[in-house]
Amino acid sequence: MDLDVVNMFVIAGGTLAIPILAFVASFLLWPSALIRIYYWYWRRTLGMQVRYVHHEDYQFCYSFRGRPGHKPSILMLHGFSAHKDMWLSVVKFLPKNLHLVCVDMPGHEGTTRSSLDDLSIDGQVKRIHQFVECLKLNKKPFHLVGTSMGGQVAGVYAAYYPSDVSSLCLVCPADSLLLRLECSGAIMAHCSLDFPGSSNSCASATQVAEITGLQYSTDNQFVQRLKELQGSAAVEKIPLIPSTPEEMSEMLQLCSYVRFKVPQQILQGLVDVRIPHNNFYRKLFLEIVSEKSRYSLHQNMDKIKVPTQIIWGKQDQVLDVSGADMLAKSIANCQVELLENCGHSVVMERPRKTAKLIIDFLASVHNTDNNKKLD
Repeated sequence: MDLDVVNMFVIAGGTLAIPILAFVASFLLWPSALIRIYYWYWRRTLGMQVRYVHHEDYQFCYSFRGRPGHKPSILMLHGFSAHKDMWLSVVKFLPKNLHLVCVDMPGHEGTTRSSLDDLSIDGQVKRIHQFVECLKLNKKPFHLVGTSMGGQVAGVYAAYYPSDVSSLCLVCPADSLLLRLECSGAIMAHCSLDFPGSSNSCASATQVAEITGLQYSTDNQFVQRLKELQGSAAVEKIPLIPSTPEEMSEMLQLCSYVRFKVPQQILQGLVDVRIPHNNFYRKLFLEIVSEKSRYSLHQNMDKIKVPTQIIWGKQDQVLDVSGADMLAKSIANCQVELLENCGHSVVMERPRKTAKLIIDFLASVHNTDNNKKLD
């Protein structure tokens, strides 16, 4: 074989080996960096651009695709301890002609984190309204989507700012978590919060159920985990705030009906990304289960007047699926979609189905509005 040909193969092999070795090294040594690169690449592939906007000295970070048009823009609010990129799996299945905006919630990822910030649900609603005003997103009513904590914020936002919102989608909103945990009595002992009437007694759970009209089972995996921590005063052991790969694996199993096989290194990377923020997450968790926040959606759901869609996983182990029926009874124009073989992480477990439900719902609302105009 000609020496030049040999040299060519050596150079080609070396060129291929470098990125492969870099990938392996990143996977083994810096998995958190690999995760960040993954999200960057996914955003780029889907055409999502990251931007920053300021309200006075407060910074919001968001990603977007498309421009405002004749169809409503869609604003998407993520859940507790997540970030704007959690929506990418759903964005993948949404039409490219829609104007999409995914924002980092207060204190999360690229949005300002301040010790002076009001992290209550009301406080977060006010911040999101500032973001909407900065983007002038409410020049025309938009479709608001929120999941878990973001769903709670979205519901209260629609109640407080009805003229901003054309329609609403709540994906297992977090308010029902607080009712469920109060029934179990676990939050009071676990977080040293004073919830009047809370205990592990059947009488207390019955009283809460009578008030709310809901019947919660209190022996699900999440509540069992909190009961195990009862009396330990171990706030750092909240199941939704993992600090080790093992705890991360447990959280993923808790939040998902589908059992994802996640390599140990990826689990380590996910933990490495979260650990610097865990103190903030603990503070936020205590804030949203405080008396100021825990009933915020329930207190305002009868004020929601826009067409509303509720999406919930039937096998949700964090938020009881019966919360969907409660919301449907209190919100005038509401439809419920319950997903089989799906847990709390609806967006991650059933992204294609979630996107289709949102698209179909928007189409039905948009067509109804057009028909009214014709009449």
